[in-house]
This record gives sequence, structure tokens and C-alpha cells, in this order.
Amino acid sequence: MLIKQNPFTSHTFVSKWMKHFYANHSEVSINFIKNLAFYKASKLPVFINSGKNHTKGISYSTQEVKAPNFKSSTLLIYDVPKYFNNNISNLPKNIKRYRIKQYPGYLTELSKFKNIDDYLQATFSKKSRAKLNRYQKRLEMCFDIRYKMYCGKINREDYDFAFKTFKQLLEKRFTEKQTTNNNLQADEWAFYYDVSYQLILEKKAALFVIYEGKNPIGITLNYLSEDILFHGITTFDIDYSKFHLGKVMLKNLFGWCFENNIKILDFSKGHFTYKTEWMTKKYAFEYHLYVDQSSIISITTGLIIRCFFKFKQFLRDKKVNKNLHQLTYRFSGSKNIADKKLKYRFTEVEKNITDTRLTKVDFNREEYLFMKIIINEFLFLNSEKLNNFELYIINNKEKTYLFKGDKTTKILLIDKQ
Repeated sequence: MLIKQNPFTSHTFVSKWMKHFYANHSEVSINFIKNLAFYKASKLPVFINSGKNHTKGISYSTQEVKAPNFKSSTLLIYDVPKYFNNNISNLPKNIKRYRIKQYPGYLTELSKFKNIDDYLQATFSKKSRAKLNRYQKRLEMCFDIRYKMYCGKINREDYDFAFKTFKQLLEKRFTEKQTTNNNLQADEWAFYYDVSYQLILEKKAALFVIYEGKNPIGITLNYLSEDILFHGITTFDIDYSKFHLGKVMLKNLFGWCFENNIKILDFSKGHFTYKTEWMTKKYAFEYHLYVDQSSIISITTGLIIRCFFKFKQFLRDKKVNKNLHQLTYRFSGSKNIADKKLKYRFTEVEKNITDTRLTKVDFNREEYLFMKIIINEFLFLNSEKLNNFELYIINNKEKTYLFKGDKTTKILLIDKQ
């Protein structure tokens, strides 16, 4: 597929990326490479594409012209999806291209299906489809749910609130998983926050948000070409895990893609189980390396780079990177919540519990927010609405509460830690 409007090579993306990561470097054009900007590495005769590994897929073409500023240098282009139809057959004399296989990528060919229902029927079993519909219906029944895709227009107040919540939900999610997330590094998050607003206004990005009332509970940052949606950063509030919120988000995101004539939903690089469940095609990301065959310096530099990335891929195949992220988390000083998860159980209401033994409390107060995930489980299991839910403390009984819905009343016992 030929990419005509790649968001990752746009002026907005490239200029803001350079500002955040390489402010002291100048953009460089390499004559035989079209549609890409580069910067020169500080200590090596290597040119690297602007955006580096923060993109979801680079597209470019080549032409057979002289490149005087490339002599004795090496050129490295990160993250080129193999399915992109890049025109890279014409190269100047003495310049050779090497393709280095890196991450796996996953995508869904939406153009093969008529609509979201056709896709779901072809991809999932009848039982799985029924569960997916049940999760969404139960979510919408229990809460005041609203789905919003910001693309082409978003006011700054809504954007700032969504991005603030976005970061909080990501931190919460990866604290639960006890692993690090590169997107949460201060410099990376500052870049995404800065670049995404303008890209949304230019329709080169889209922010998909699921609101519960006024609060975002699921957010996905996506990027857009003319007919491809690149699935970027995504997270959801783990307090809603009982509703399989991640799957509900994907279903509605797919629905938006079909409604807006998107031909491919690209899950991009990295392996996650949900990608294999929703994809129709697996592909490879490559790093493209250009070497000046007339220069021993360029040949040697290229060899070192190829060996380095092949070794990284070997470690990745052995899952060393996953273990490293978990190890980094343990030594980061972050709170370890593995042994602090609440242990609780529901029981039937005792006959001797009367109104005089109960004290109603506001479950939205900070001291009761730890119970949000338990309240949501109660709502899900009993088909209750949050608007009808009431929380009571049972007087003189430590860590014992009464959950009252419109149809169901239960006692909650929290085990002592």
C-alpha cells in the first residue's frame, strides 16, 4: 500500500519531535531520499530519520541522484512496515540498502469486510460475539456512557482534561502490571502531549474517549493517513475490568473506522494477545540501512549497526526486554501492589441488620475510592445502575459494608490484611 499522507513525516510531527528530543540539531535533507528529514548523530557519521522509533510506520521513496552530503556516511531509517509500498528501487551508484528485521506488526484489513457486523462474524465465534455485546450492553446499562472521537476539532479544555486523565490511567494500569512503560517517561509524554493537539486539528490524529459521566475511563491515541488508522497509545481504567472495557473500546473504534471508510486498522509494532485476536495479517517492521560502498568507514559503521540491531532482536525473541521492564519497575521505587490487592467476599444480608445499625456514606469521597472496583463488580454481576447504588457502613463491624442497589442488597466483607 502506498502511503500518501503519512502523519509521522508531516511537518507538525517532525518539527515538534526535533524540538523535544534534538533541539540542538538541525534537520538535514538527503538528496536521494524523498519525503524524509534526518538529523546527524553527534559522534558518528550516521544520519537518522527524524521521529526515530517514536513513529508507527515510516514511508518514503528514493531517486537516483547525487548525494554529496552522504559521502562516507551511513543512513538509518527506523520502523518501516514491510507492507508499505515504498518506491525504493532507484539508488545512486555505490549506495547499498540493508533491511534489518525488527518488531512484529499486526493489522486488520477492514476493506475485506462490509461493516463492523460482517467483520465480527468472520473473526469471532458466536459465543465470543455474544459476550462482547453483553459487556457493552451491561456497561451502558450500569453507567452513563458516552463515546467520543476527537478528530479535526477539540477545545483545549477538553484536550487537557483528557490527556491528564490519560496519563493517570496509564500509570494506574502499569502499576497493576508492575512493569514500566516508555510512554510515561517525562520527555516522551511531554512530546505526545505537545504534538497530539495540533495533529488532531489537522486530522492526522484522533483521540477516542469513553466517558462515564464526565470522566474518561478509556482513551486511545490514534494516528491517521488517508485510509489507515494507526493504533497508538491506549489504556483504560482498571476499575472497570469486569466489563472488559478494552474489548468494548476496540469494538467501537472498529465501528468508527468502518463508518469513516478506513481500509486498514494498524495495531503497529509489539506483540499483545488482543492484537492477534483482532488482526487479519501479521507483518514485520524493518530498519533500513544505507551504506556508501566506496567508503570503508561507512561499510564498517553499517556492519556494527546491523550486528547491534540483530542482537537486540535476538534478546527480544528471548523476552529479555519484557523481563528487563519488570526488573526496572522493581528498582524504580514505585509502589509494589502485588501483595496489597484487596481480598473480599459478598454474603447475604443478615436478618438482624436494621437501619439503626447503618450509616450511609458517599462512595465518591476519597477514602472510599479504593472500593470503586468492588462497586463496579457488584453492578456488573447484579445488573444494577450506579445511579441507584448506595453504600452503608455497618456500625461496630470493622471492614463490613452494605451494598444496596435497586434490586439487590449484599454484605461486603473485606478480609484483614
